[in-house]
Amino acid sequence: MFKKTIEIGSHVVGPGMPVYIVAEIGINHNGDMGLAKEMILAAKQAGVDAVKFQNYRTEDFLADRKLTYRYLSEGKEVEEPQFDMFKRCELSRENLVELVSFCKLHNIDFHSTPTNNDGINDLVDLGVNVLKNGSDYLVNLPLIETMARTGLPVVLSTGMATLAEIDTAVQIFRESGNDRLILLHCTSQYPTPPSEVNITRIRTLASCFGVVTGFSDHSDGKTAAVLAAGLEASWIEKHFTLDKNLPGPDQRFSADPLQMASLVKGVRETEIMQGTSAIGPTENEMGSRMLFRLSCVAARDMEKGEILNKSDIVFQRPGDGIPPAQAHMLSGLAVKQLISKGKVLLQEDFI
Repeated sequence: MFKKTIEIGSHVVGPGMPVYIVAEIGINHNGDMGLAKEMILAAKQAGVDAVKFQNYRTEDFLADRKLTYRYLSEGKEVEEPQFDMFKRCELSRENLVELVSFCKLHNIDFHSTPTNNDGINDLVDLGVNVLKNGSDYLVNLPLIETMARTGLPVVLSTGMATLAEIDTAVQIFRESGNDRLILLHCTSQYPTPPSEVNITRIRTLASCFGVVTGFSDHSDGKTAAVLAAGLEASWIEKHFTLDKNLPGPDQRFSADPLQMASLVKGVRETEIMQGTSAIGPTENEMGSRMLFRLSCVAARDMEKGEILNKSDIVFQRPGDGIPPAQAHMLSGLAVKQLISKGKVLLQEDFI
């Protein structure tokens, strides 16, 4: 069995707990540590719980330097070798030390996505609280097993995966003895159009695997993230940039600081709005019941001793008298004293 809630530093992540919101800086720092630190501060200001980087080694997943990637950057279409694109954004161990220290100084969680055992070891040595495995590496089962055996909580993104592939990764993780797993629904399309977000898959992951679940959001805007919070996602990750016009493949579909702050606000409001599933008047509604509910009210003037008929009763506000459901009990009773039309009827009005 996997844990239903998982501690990530000072946060508890899982159903019923505040959504853990991550600004995915990824490669948007463009290899510039000054820019990376600016992004950390901006993410903190936007209200996120954590920032995520990628401490990959390009050679781990790219050998053919002829493979190219075409993307929009600074309003223009760019095509370049994938190797060059990733290589210039690599983070060294020294970079990691610098970034982890900076995050600790500013009280924001740090984690990263490694692509080999050395990268995992670097993160463990630096005292990170959680490891992240990207969607492209969901099929790298030896790496998932190594992550699991650290004993740290591990987040697996499931973009592009079949249910069978996810199940295989989960089984490998389970066999390690680690019970702290988080699965993120993800669509590996940048940006993801609304028709392919498929947000209800979050619930499918939860029901199929019994794990803490969340959402890695590649769509435009905040709608999908807020909807994910409404579907009880425990973890929401969103690409983050200082400026969509910065160079790079991921900038244009990333949230800028204002958009990220709006997303955080939307998620937090959604948490509040979910409230309780118990049916009944809220505290404020108890006052509203008196104002807006109906009572039995005299339909005409009545003299002392008159016998009340059904036609003598109408239902009107306020709701502090005999409720309409008890109107049948009043029929046939004698009036104790003069009653004016429009009076809210009370038990003491009758003999």
